[in-house]
Amino acid sequence: MKYTYQQLAGMIDHSLLHPTLTDRELEDGCRLAIRYGVASVCIKPYAVKRAAELLAGSGVRVGCVIGFPHGNSCTESKRYETELACRDGAVEIDMVINLGKALGGDWDYVERDVKTVCDEAHRHGAKVKVIFENDYLARGGAGLDGNGFKRKLCQICERAGADWVKTSTGFGFVKQPDGGYNYQGATAHDLELMRAACSPKVQVKAAGGVRDLDGLMLVRDLGASRCGASATAAILDEYRRREAAGQ
Repeated sequence: MKYTYQQLAGMIDHSLLHPTLTDRELEDGCRLAIRYGVASVCIKPYAVKRAAELLAGSGVRVGCVIGFPHGNSCTESKRYETELACRDGAVEIDMVINLGKALGGDWDYVERDVKTVCDEAHRHGAKVKVIFENDYLARGGAGLDGNGFKRKLCQICERAGADWVKTSTGFGFVKQPDGGYNYQGATAHDLELMRAACSPKVQVKAAGGVRDLDGLMLVRDLGASRCGASATAAILDEYRRREAAGQ
């Protein structure tokens, strides 16, 4: 195999973010994360304290989303949400930028928003992943095309203290011409672009649309160090199957 089990499992932030997630599903998801030895669970703010109890001593980190999924909370709300999450045991924070402010070109607001969360998280020893929601950014904004816009966001987030830049929430559904909603999530194009736009001190996280082992290996090939996934068991069971078959 191209990568070891530990290398790939160590990339996965096991996603427990569905709107209907029950307490039982949260607990089962945390136990699954321990069983498969993943990097972290990525959970909603109310669940941090319980997840920290379940994961204590396991090596699986507790990650919490902030301003999720649309990034529209005021900056002080995001800061306080971050403070509470860290107090409850979160050691990684996945925050969403204010997309409207970014698309309108209010770069100072975007940078202050990200920096405020980064400063609060770092004060508690936590790290921050900043989510762009690239499905909404394909056409660009503020006088920039889509690629230029994403590069600009990478630069702003690095300056603001981000530890990762992240492609998507997994819930960025865009209305289609037929009236339905869909999203791509992490794409090879965006991962390459974001990796090239940041210095080596900022990592890249893929999220949304990575549902199998080949997809996970591809995002690693493209320079991502973390990947949000809800199909964790299927991905890592497939690794074991191929390993046993000598593939």
